Amino acid sequence: MDTEKLALELLKDIKSAEDSIDIEKLETELEGLNKQTADPELWADQERAQRLNKQQADLHSRIHLWRTLEKSAQDIAELAAMGDESMAQDLAAQLKEVQQQYDQQKTELLFAGDYDNHAAIVSIHAGAGGTDAQDWAQMLMRMYLRWAEKSHMTVTMIDESSGDEAGIKSATFEVAGTFAYGKLQAEHGVHRLVRLSPFNSDNLRQTSFAKVEVVPKIDSPDQVQIDEKDLKIDVYRSGGKGGQSVNTTDSAVRVTHLPTNIVVAIQNERSQLQNKETAMTILRSKLAQLQQEQHLENVAQLKGPNEQAAWGNQIRSYVLHPYKQVKDLRTRHESSDPDAVLDGELDAFIASYLEKQAAQK
Repeated sequence: MDTEKLALELLKDIKSAEDSIDIEKLETELEGLNKQTADPELWADQERAQRLNKQQADLHSRIHLWRTLEKSAQDIAELAAMGDESMAQDLAAQLKEVQQQYDQQKTELLFAGDYDNHAAIVSIHAGAGGTDAQDWAQMLMRMYLRWAEKSHMTVTMIDESSGDEAGIKSATFEVAGTFAYGKLQAEHGVHRLVRLSPFNSDNLRQTSFAKVEVVPKIDSPDQVQIDEKDLKIDVYRSGGKGGQSVNTTDSAVRVTHLPTNIVVAIQNERSQLQNKETAMTILRSKLAQLQQEQHLENVAQLKGPNEQAAWGNQIRSYVLHPYKQVKDLRTRHESSDPDAVLDGELDAFIASYLEKQAAQK
C-alpha cells in the first residue's frame, strides 16, 4: 500500500479520535480559560489562579498533540500525492513516526472517568510479611517513582513512615501529570511478592504483601461537600525522624470521617494548619473515589470502604523465585522480566487494565 493511502487512512483515524474526545469542545473550553487567565485581577486569589493555569496548560497540551498529529498526517498525504520518488523514503519514515505517536496518544480515548485527568494520591501500606513486607512496600514506591519519572510526571512526597529494620511501613505521595489518576487507578489493590528473603539467615522463600491505594486528588472543597459535624480532628505530637521541632509541637493531625470511619493522619515537619489542609485534601479524594464506586450523588449516603478488600485479594503477583514472572490477575497480562517492571515499566499493565475497563463499559 502506498504512503499516500496509508497517510489518508491514518488521518481518518486521527479525526475519528478527535471527534470521540470532542476536540472542538475542548478548544472552546481553552478559549474560556485563556480569557480568565488573562484577567489581571486573577492573581488576587493565588490558589484559583494556579488551578486555572494548570487546567489551561494541560488542556493546551492535549489539544496541541492531536492537532499536530492531524497536520502531520495531512502534510504527508499531500506531499505523497505529488509523486516525487526522491521524497518517498523520507515520507515513509515520517509516516511511521506519526503512526507511532498516534498509537501512544490514542490511549487517551480510554479515559472517560470524571477524575481521570486529576493528579493521583498514592498510598502504600506494608502488609503481612514483617520486614520483608516493609522492604516490598519500598520497592513498590521506587517502582512508581521510576514510572512517574519516565512518564514525565512530577512527584511530591506527602508522608512517609520508615520500617523498623528496612523499607517503609507506609508512604503517601502525589503524582501530577496528564491523566495521572486515569493511569494509576490500575494500580489500586493488593500486590504480592514471592522471593528468597534477604532478611533471614536460611534464605527461605517468602511471600509478602503490600496494599496500594490510588485516589484522584480533589483540590477544591466545592467538589466534595463535607459536613463539619461528621469530622473528628485530633492533633498530636509528630513521631519518628525529623528536626528538633518534630517532637516538641502538636503539629501532627488525624482526621476521622465518622460516617465512613475513614481516617487520614498526616505528620511531618510542616505546621499543624498545613497538615490539616493536606489531610482534608486526601479525605475529600478518598470520599470522591468512594462516591464513584458506590454510584451515589451525596457524600452523606456513603458507606465505609469494604475492609475485606485487604490482604489476600491481590491484583498482581510478582514472582522472583523459583521462576521470574509478573502477572496481573484481573487482565491476565504478564511479563517474564520483573526487574524491568520493578524499574517502572508499567505501561503495558496499565494499558491492558484500561482496555479491559473500556470493553466492560
